[in-house]
Amino acid sequence: MKARMLVGPRSVREKVLRLRREAEIDGARRVARRLHAIQLNLAGHSSPEIARGLSVHRANVSVWLRHWPDEGLEGRLEGHRAGRPASLDASPRERLSAMVRAGSLDYGFRSGVWTAPMIGEVIRQEFGVRDHPGHVRQLLSGLGFSVQAAQETAGAGRPQSPTALDSLPLPTA
Repeated sequence: MKARMLVGPRSVREKVLRLRREAEIDGARRVARRLHAIQLNLAGHSSPEIARGLSVHRANVSVWLRHWPDEGLEGRLEGHRAGRPASLDASPRERLSAMVRAGSLDYGFRSGVWTAPMIGEVIRQEFGVRDHPGHVRQLLSGLGFSVQAAQETAGAGRPQSPTALDSLPLPTA
């Protein structure tokens, strides 16, 4: 297979460098990595060299370089990444939001504080969908609920164990 080598005038190389730096500043690391690969290839480096230097798979570099002549910069930008489809549509999300606002006691739980596994169980019972607790937390965040880690406070909700002082008779006045 013939090595793919991009060619372009100095102005293109400078533009790629400038855009790569902007992407790095903006925190778009994936875009910056792709532009870095383009920049290195324009400077005469091969796909395997670039892959080793950027710690990415050689096939990824080949794809980035193959699409560059046709798509240019637009082809290197982040597109929509579909991922797994949402488990709940808008209407079930609204129902779930109302259930969470009503409180866990109203839904039959003993604790007055919702946990992700509890809400996951409600989602399973009401909507027939099984979600991982991590996904439940993301779902709640998307609905505007804050997710907080449980914290233990001094003496709150815990029965005190008897100590030696508890067995002493109280003084009489």
